[in-house]
Amino acid sequence: MQQEPNASLVGEEYEVEVGPVAHGGHCVARTESGRVLFVRHTLPGERVVARVTEGEETSRFLRADAVEILEPSKDRVEAPCPFSGPGKCGGCDWQHAKPGAQRRFKGEVVAEQLKRLAGLTPEEAGWDGTVVPAEGDKLPAGQVPAWRTRVQYAIDAEGHAGLRKHRSHEVQVIDRCLIAAPEVTELGVEKREWPQIASVEAIASTGSTDRQVVLTPKPGGRLPIVELDKPVSVLRVGEKDQQIHRVHGRPFVRERAADRTWRVSEGGFWQVHPKAADTLVQAVMQGLMPRKGDMALDLYCGVGLFAGALGERVGEKGAVLGIESSKRAVEDARHNLRDLDRVRIEHGKVESVLPRTGIDKADIVVLDPPRAGAGKQTVRQLAGLGARRIAYVACDPAALARDLGYFAEEGYRPAVLRAFDLFPMTHHVECVAILKPAAKGL
Repeated sequence: MQQEPNASLVGEEYEVEVGPVAHGGHCVARTESGRVLFVRHTLPGERVVARVTEGEETSRFLRADAVEILEPSKDRVEAPCPFSGPGKCGGCDWQHAKPGAQRRFKGEVVAEQLKRLAGLTPEEAGWDGTVVPAEGDKLPAGQVPAWRTRVQYAIDAEGHAGLRKHRSHEVQVIDRCLIAAPEVTELGVEKREWPQIASVEAIASTGSTDRQVVLTPKPGGRLPIVELDKPVSVLRVGEKDQQIHRVHGRPFVRERAADRTWRVSEGGFWQVHPKAADTLVQAVMQGLMPRKGDMALDLYCGVGLFAGALGERVGEKGAVLGIESSKRAVEDARHNLRDLDRVRIEHGKVESVLPRTGIDKADIVVLDPPRAGAGKQTVRQLAGLGARRIAYVACDPAALARDLGYFAEEGYRPAVLRAFDLFPMTHHVECVAILKPAAKGL
């Protein structure tokens, strides 16, 4: 019987030979008829039975899970986490791969995105092709680094804590997340019930003993009395204003990086890997090589991490301008850098604030945009400042590659690119690209 053109193919199974890894934590395969499958829980070179999880007859591609491994890869290991696998937790992508293979796959994805979106080979991007693990994360196969200092737990209808399934609102109840930092695990969020709560974000500072939970009640839900296994501050997300409000304890956590203490208020952004902030500051400063008297920009500056490192290095005759769209982060940045009068932090969107500052020249620039990237307009603005070096910090290789293409149109090329595995077991990878005017040498 012929299927309708828009008939769902969910549940259909195909025996396929698995091809290369693709951006997003899956591999590419094709059915005998040539239909493209994006398959999770498999590895390049394997032969598997893939069961469709999303897609219709008219879909350009189908999403699928490998439900049976017919010919395993030498890079495969048994997933250490019991909640990893088809139909289970969506938090990790590569529990079933050896750590070295995970980094190799991430490198292949970065290389593919650079080639496809920026027209660059690794050599042309100044990259040796490696993805470097964070200090302490180089563990044997079968062991999982416990690195995640911020975990967003979803709460199911019965009040049990868990994590979302892949591309789903369904909750996989768990008793422990293996990649959660020990200080998060010690809170015991998974042990208790959370009636009338939609989500619980657990935060453990890497620079102090500060711990925090941010509760989002269900519509009309009441806040429970929070009693966890360790002392903790409690914040809540307001139902009407969606703002974060203090319930009790400090409204911030104190982080430590770049030889400074950083206040991060009300669930604000901070790198989730304990080594990430120092790793990225070191890479950015080595790439920019700040000089005394430099005029520097820190765009999407958050609580001021790079602005602080630049402020220390440009000296009293230098100046640093940071721009950040989060009002709370701006307040934190101004507090964190109050001892550096050469640093100024402005509130607003980069594309709006930068033209209003009247700055028409900068010596060095660092930008750490959100996952979507900086975009063509901002890249054009930055290129017009004539900086001798620009450091681009990217959590998404596709956005990085797109923006590198825009920079190339404006006369800037990457001189150095480095990639760091700051999100082990997941498909995410952090990159730092150092750009310079194409006509100038090092």
